[in-house]
Amino acid sequence: MMETTSQAPLPERHDFAFSDRDFRMISDLANGRYGLFLQPSKKALVHSRLAKRLRALNLGSFQEYCDLLARPEGNDEQPHLLSALTTNVTHFFREVHHFEYLRDTIAPILIAKAKNGHAVRLWSSACSTGQEAYSMAAALVAADPAVHQHDIKVLATDIDPKVIKIAREGVYPSEQIAAIPAQWQSRLTASGPAGCGKIAMDDRLKSLISFGELNLVDAWPMQRKFDVIFCRNAAIYFDKTTQARLWQRFASALADDGYLMIGHSERLSGPSQGAFKNIGITTYQLQRNEGDKK
Repeated sequence: MMETTSQAPLPERHDFAFSDRDFRMISDLANGRYGLFLQPSKKALVHSRLAKRLRALNLGSFQEYCDLLARPEGNDEQPHLLSALTTNVTHFFREVHHFEYLRDTIAPILIAKAKNGHAVRLWSSACSTGQEAYSMAAALVAADPAVHQHDIKVLATDIDPKVIKIAREGVYPSEQIAAIPAQWQSRLTASGPAGCGKIAMDDRLKSLISFGELNLVDAWPMQRKFDVIFCRNAAIYFDKTTQARLWQRFASALADDGYLMIGHSERLSGPSQGAFKNIGITTYQLQRNEGDKK
């Protein structure tokens, strides 16, 4: 008969010390490359998340991890670092008032613009795994089922290539259907099942969206101005200076009278406050002065 004991569980293979210096190294790297602002209060969380990466890589210390990230062979680790430091929590029609306003108020204006021969562009600028972009496309289809006949497109970008891959595939766990209001479900999902426990996005929505990687603190390659920009729950990762600069850049990237939607815990700051007027819950419209329009 096997003997049982009351011994304490064995410690994990590595118990990494995480000094203030280690934290500063990680936070400086994250800020320099991604614009992320890691407050000192996040030290324990950062340690917990990155310790998993050190174990996976069989490294002995955070110093070794930072040294790896600084070398060319550390490029493959960058997506893992980014995923560990950010939280890709999202769902379909999150903050549903934005999508209702898009469907009922903005989309008719944009569709009329497209029918007059103009290109219309919307941007989901921190799209995570894609639910926001598909919800935007569903709002456009709800406003006009023939929206595909016009030059109307949604650009969806995120800094993390791992989540962009998921977004582009457009296949999600079936339990996410519960987050989709009943009135939207038939417009969002494909008629046939995607597989065991999965739902797939309708091809009509996919045809409206282009997905790509983009770091919001780097240069933006897009030349055409946007009619609508969604940037929700991304600026919270930046410091106040970077946030103010981001709002200014969005103002410059919007067409005259364009719209900006931000997260419920975010607020416009800096010079951009004078460029926008509040027209709804965390919903803003650009107001250029007459001199800007000439």
